[in-house]
Amino acid sequence: MKVAVTGATGTVGKALVTALVGRGDQVVVLTRDPAGAKRKLGAGVEAFAWTHPKLEPAPSEALEGCDGVIHLLGEPVAQRWREEVKHEIHSSRVLGTRNLIEGLKLCDRRPPVLVAQSATGWYGACDERPLDETAPPADDFLAQVVVDWEQEAAGAEALGMRVVLARTGVVLTGDGGALKTMLPPFKAGIGGPVAGGEQYVPWISLADEVAALIFLLDNDSVTGPVNLTAPNPATNGELSKALGKVLKRPAVAPVPEFAIKLLYGEMAQIVVTGANVLPKRLQELGFGFTHPELEPALRAALGK
Repeated sequence: MKVAVTGATGTVGKALVTALVGRGDQVVVLTRDPAGAKRKLGAGVEAFAWTHPKLEPAPSEALEGCDGVIHLLGEPVAQRWREEVKHEIHSSRVLGTRNLIEGLKLCDRRPPVLVAQSATGWYGACDERPLDETAPPADDFLAQVVVDWEQEAAGAEALGMRVVLARTGVVLTGDGGALKTMLPPFKAGIGGPVAGGEQYVPWISLADEVAALIFLLDNDSVTGPVNLTAPNPATNGELSKALGKVLKRPAVAPVPEFAIKLLYGEMAQIVVTGANVLPKRLQELGFGFTHPELEPALRAALGK
């Protein structure tokens, strides 16, 4: 296959490109820095400049004749939410996706499928109730970002494309994201459950995240939202305990909610709250998880 990827130099994107190349696919990346992308991803990857994703259509010559597009572009959420950061989190996803669709409109030989990254932020803060893809959106900031993001991606349906919305949870990898942020205090022996630790963490291993994206790309019967989370969600307390075990460090020092809010501001809501999100559709489709259990996933992420 010939597959176009946006956001290819991010943590998930790099792993995805490696997996696609490894199975023999031709990979085209759309990037602000083609030379830098080639250095990071390898000379065998074709790179096209998309310098201003929020301001200009994606280059149609990069998308022309591709067999599919996997769209991962977006400003990282895990940072302190100043107003300008919140604006960038929203606009990078919404305008970037809108301009990807504009580029696809210009294609004569349009890709038949778009797998668009989304997020479990759709569900907001929930109690222990299991949530599948039929659950309605919440009304907080992140949920509104996801609603607007998915609405833009769904515009590809009017072009005759199959559209899959990959609602990704917390991807466990030592190279980035939530786990990397957690590592320093846990390695120092001062890690522990946050805000009581009862909130659910909808996690997924990096290997399963990448495999699921490729599975959705290949499976012609799939459309609409699909939760990319492990089948055994864990609470923050369970995650803390498992991480301490893997690192062979104590993990009993509680972190109060006010301390997280002081450190991260409004962004703290994604740490002190959670949702019990289940991958119902992936399981119905027969997707095989490499890491359905938390501790082996953490060991794989940290090379332990």
